[in-house]
This record gives sequence, C-alpha cells and structure tokens, in this order.
Amino acid sequence: MKDLRLLIFPVLLFVTSCGNSNESIPDVSNIKVSLETRQFDKDLYAIDTNHIGAGLQQLLAKYPDFLNYFLDTVMAYGIRGNYSDTVGGIREGLKPFLTYKDYVALEDTIKAHYPDTKAVDAELTDGFRFIKYYLPDYTVPKVMYLNMGLSNWSSFALDKTMACVGLDMFLGEQFRYYPSIGVPKYMAPHVRQSYIPVSLFSVIYKSMHPYNTDDKTMLDLMIQRGKEQYFLHKILPHKPDSVLFGFTQLQVEGCAKDEARIYNFFIHENLLYDKQTHDIQPFVNDGPFAKGLENATDTVKTLPGNVGGWLGYKIVCSYMDQHPKKTLGELIREPIDAARFLDEARYKPR
Repeated sequence: MKDLRLLIFPVLLFVTSCGNSNESIPDVSNIKVSLETRQFDKDLYAIDTNHIGAGLQQLLAKYPDFLNYFLDTVMAYGIRGNYSDTVGGIREGLKPFLTYKDYVALEDTIKAHYPDTKAVDAELTDGFRFIKYYLPDYTVPKVMYLNMGLSNWSSFALDKTMACVGLDMFLGEQFRYYPSIGVPKYMAPHVRQSYIPVSLFSVIYKSMHPYNTDDKTMLDLMIQRGKEQYFLHKILPHKPDSVLFGFTQLQVEGCAKDEARIYNFFIHENLLYDKQTHDIQPFVNDGPFAKGLENATDTVKTLPGNVGGWLGYKIVCSYMDQHPKKTLGELIREPIDAARFLDEARYKPR
C-alpha cells in the first residue's frame, strides 16, 4: 500500500495546464501578501443624504487618495473638492445617485450579493501570491470595490498602487437590468462572481502590457491574447477554462474538439497575417459565435467569437513547451515577432 501511494501521489501534484505538457502548480502558501481591500460603495451609501458635504469630508479622511478621483473622474460630477451641498455636482449628480430609488435598489442588490467581500478577497490574495511567485518585484495594489451605477466598467487599474472592481457588474446573469445597458447573453460568464479575479487580473496584466491593435496582424493579436491567458492560467491555476476565457463549458469543449478545424480555417481564409480590422477583430474579441465557423442561425453555438484568443493561448503553450527554461516574466516582456513566435512554437493543432 505504501508503494502504491508513492506512485499515485506525484500524479496528484500535476495538472495539464495547456493540454500539451504536465506542469506542477507551485506551492505559494509561504508567500506573504497583505491585501488591503475596501468596499467603498457601502461607505458612500452610508452618508446622511441631508448633509452630503459633511459626509464627504468624513469620507475624505478615510479615502484621501481615492474619493476625489471617484467623484470627478469615475463619475464625472465635477465637485473638485468643494464639499458644499449647494454645489451643482453634489446637488444634481451625487445626491440623485444616493437617493434615486433605482440607484438605491442597485446598491441594496449589491449588498445582498456581497454582504462582505471575504470570498473574493481570498481568491485575489491567492492570485497575488502567484504573481509574486512569478514576478517577485511586483507591488500588490489596494483593491477598491465600487458601485458605478451600471456603467459597464467591470474592473480597472487606477495606477500601480490601486485597482478597482465594479461590483454592480458582477451580480449574475439573472440580474434583469443587464440587457438594458447592452450586456448581451453571450457575456453571461463575465458577470458572475467567479469572474471577478479574471476581470481584475486581466486589467492588471494590460496595465503592465497594453493590448496594442495598431497595424497588427491577427496572429499578432492572437499571441497577445494568448500571453494574457497564459498569465491568467498561471496565477489562477485552480480556475477552469470556462471561467478564465469567459466561455460556456460547451464552448470550451467545442474549441478543443475543433482545434484543427479552427486553425485550418484561419490558414485557408488567409487570416493569420491579415491586418484588416473588420476581418480579424471578430476572432479576437468576445462574440456570440465564430464567424465563418458557425452560422448565426445555428441553434447551438459551440465556438465563441474569441476563438483566435483561445488558439493564441494554445500557440503560447506550445511555445513554452519548446522553451522550458523561459520564465513567465520573460515571456510576457519579450516583443512579439508573430511569424518567428509561431515557427518556434512548433504548434500542431490537435
């Protein structure tokens, strides 16, 4: 029995990260991360709306590096530190946001979904541990949770010291007001609580390595998307692909099943080195289905719009299999020469 355990145990330490090779998940439990998070929306809605100016003065003491940014940049009230109840930005902007029944109901819904953020904090803390493992010099930012009135801002990085999450955009696909602000059904995986770490770490990645579309071929964009996904898979290793890509499980399985067909389609249609935005963007951005690979009239969609991003991830995985000594930091920092990258990846679709 002891010998059998010795044979089985190592297998349990390994997961298939890219479908090409087995790789262990590093132990990051000893990496210390002191994540500071605050649920700003709760404090903002706790203000006495009969004395908003005085309430803002109190909030300023608690959020000296964020309150004015929220009021003047995020919400564009133009208050600019003039905390008088007679100021137009307070009277016509902030006060309605704090008192109008629909906004109050939205905040109540947020509080019902997130009475606290402990579960999310734990996932983010774990993700930051993995970042510190791979990028030791990385500085962990504060995380601010917000209600932005269904502005369609899910997450954003303020700077290197602070990142923000709009909890109003993570209330689940059953939240009835998302269709009215233009959130399509195919984005349902993106509005769940489970997607918060993916959303936040995606914007953190892009703040370090911006997504550049200028004069880029589709292969350039695929590899950019692939690098981002490789990063996400490394720092959120326990998340399934359906969450990391924001796909349905059926779409994840469809991509895996049709990997060769997707790649051959791109080659046959001369898309890999195409720079025409209208030709290539549908394949590297979220969408309801993969144009040309599926039809709009198909009842069941098994291939999502962003099949190019998914395939880019597979190419990056293959590239890293061919360069086992290359670190994550080296991968994401190195400039992309798409043709060379593909050649060195020795990618063979399954």
